[in-house]
Amino acid sequence: MPPVAETLTITALGHSGDGIAETPDGRVFVPFALPGETVRADRHGDRAAVTEIIVPSPDRVAPPCPHFGACGGCSVQHLASAAYLAWKREQVVAAFAQRGIDAPVAPMIAAPPTSRRRAVLTAEREGREVRLGFNREGSHDVIAIPECRVLVPAIVRALPMLTAMAAPLVPAGKRGRVTVLATDSGLDVAIDDVGKTEFRVATAAVARAADATVARVTVNGEEVFRTREPELRAGDAVLLPPPGGFVQAVAAAEDAMAEAVLAGVGKAKAIADLFCGAGTFTFRLARKAKVTAVDGDAPSIAALEAAARRTKGVKAVTAMKRDLFRSPLVPHELKAFEAVVFDPPRAGAEAQAKTLAASVVPRVVAVSCNPAALARDARILIDGGYRLTAVEPVDQFLWSGHIEAVATFVR
Repeated sequence: MPPVAETLTITALGHSGDGIAETPDGRVFVPFALPGETVRADRHGDRAAVTEIIVPSPDRVAPPCPHFGACGGCSVQHLASAAYLAWKREQVVAAFAQRGIDAPVAPMIAAPPTSRRRAVLTAEREGREVRLGFNREGSHDVIAIPECRVLVPAIVRALPMLTAMAAPLVPAGKRGRVTVLATDSGLDVAIDDVGKTEFRVATAAVARAADATVARVTVNGEEVFRTREPELRAGDAVLLPPPGGFVQAVAAAEDAMAEAVLAGVGKAKAIADLFCGAGTFTFRLARKAKVTAVDGDAPSIAALEAAARRTKGVKAVTAMKRDLFRSPLVPHELKAFEAVVFDPPRAGAEAQAKTLAASVVPRVVAVSCNPAALARDARILIDGGYRLTAVEPVDQFLWSGHIEAVATFVR
């Protein structure tokens, strides 16, 4: 059906950054519109595209990136900083409120521009051309990004090189995934989903394109190029993250979350670090306590064990591979710990929260990238006898709807 032109009044900003208009037919979601604005828009069902801003919001600002509106990587560059941070904090408050929790949510810790050290890009071939970038807004098409106001300069400068690396490996009409991490010793690049690629072909393609900024390249999980170890410092430890593995995207955000985690565990001398990854929080905690680090990802645990062997001046670190979704630590196992930290994927840690609620662990610190899942897990812990004492929200993913938060619970 053809679009319907309508005049809409925007009353709120949704979780993903879309403006929301209430109409007799229900809610309409309007990208790039702000609360208080009156807009003319072409409507398709419950979605609409702005054609004219009739009454602008006083919080509307000029977006700093020329790709804004086309690139789907950012949704709210047009919102003034104070209003943007307040909107993000309110999402955390609302998520807890929906679970009946009056949460003590601190002010949002802001992320600076050009600070994201990890990016997951899509390489798409169309004929002879390979484009590397993010999905176009509202589409699965890829938009190339010769510049970016979010990524660290080292990654932006490397975009032509990364495109050249991926180009020989992406089959016609197909896509590949390029994960790039700016480590302390150089770029760590993982090219995946490119189909079957001969080792010698991948090695030759990467070697031709790579420059001195590259530390390591893997293709479909197989290392094809290395000049040095890709290293990340985490407290007193130097981590060697697994190829394409999870790493906190912004170093300053990681530091802020680590500070909240350390405050949350208090003076505990025996700590379980669950969903520990490669050791983001593990070695910071190990400065003052014995740590048992648990994760279901074998490469992450191997990286953590390697870091533990090299790191001096910390307490004992014990690493354990275990699927905490299927096999959470149970109350009799949890008796050994004075504090538990958990940092699960977006789905949260419902099963682990339930066993913690039945335990006698004095302190629990939950780290989450999903306020709704965090609030659900918080409800479980509170119903099990814990008291929520602090929630620290962190804006790790600038100009997007994604929010990190660290919550502390005590018995």
